Amino acid sequence: MKIAVARYEIGAPVDFDAFARRQRQELAEAAAAGARIAVLPEYLSLELAATFAPDIQRELPASLAAIQRYRQPWLELFAGLARELDMHVVAGSFLLDTGRGRYRNRSDWLTPQGAHLWQDKLQLTGFEKATGLIDGGDALKVFEVDGIRAGVAVCYDSEFPLPVRAQQEAGARLLVVPSCTDTEAGATRVRVGCLARALENRMFVAQSVTAGRADWSPALDVNTGEAAVYAPMDRGFPADGVLARTGDARRWAVAELDFAAFEASRAQAQVANDRDWPGQWQPALQRAVVDTPANLPPS
Repeated sequence: MKIAVARYEIGAPVDFDAFARRQRQELAEAAAAGARIAVLPEYLSLELAATFAPDIQRELPASLAAIQRYRQPWLELFAGLARELDMHVVAGSFLLDTGRGRYRNRSDWLTPQGAHLWQDKLQLTGFEKATGLIDGGDALKVFEVDGIRAGVAVCYDSEFPLPVRAQQEAGARLLVVPSCTDTEAGATRVRVGCLARALENRMFVAQSVTAGRADWSPALDVNTGEAAVYAPMDRGFPADGVLARTGDARRWAVAELDFAAFEASRAQAQVANDRDWPGQWQPALQRAVVDTPANLPPS
């Protein structure tokens, strides 16, 4: 199975049709590379705020309210492209109105068979909390995808080990991470989180990113990082854990995920963080003891 993760340059579409044309072009490129799964970045829906007047673009509450009219066209667009391209499409994330002016950061997964799956972002960043508009999700999911199980961790969620571990214990062997970061430090945090989740769970992790500047948007103003596909740093995989990464202005990082070989390699693994995980739960390790050194007896 091949997976493609996007380094998506934020644009300013004039209308939904222009947005749709670009999605078709970008995803067709991933399909042409042989991808069975294509992953777009977090906050992709906020690019649609560019289709409104500047006073709406400049204000996040107005932008979030305005893009809701595109929710059904958004689902129809990506569902249609998934069927047409015979490819799973993880459509980044859509800031979805849940009522009373509250929103959830929802990552939609559209399958070639016509199914619609989703995972809401669970942990909120400081920016999201400061908006006073966005709520964290309340359900953690794993999806059946072409005979394997996969989970989604939206950006900041990839930095928290326990929910991802729960997805791994539910059978996930692939973690998809749509992300959006505006500083080098933020990009590093998500990248390190993805590498850590690949190591400790012995799973593939696939991260998409936003790129470029969108000075018209309070949420998409600056974007950093490279899209990448990660594996455990172990025998049979790259020493740095990187299977594929964008660079040189490439829009997609594409990697082959051989799940059968991956499972077979467990027996030859140099380390077994995934199997040794329960060792952390020994009673003696549940609470650290402050150890005050005893004074040595006088000589």
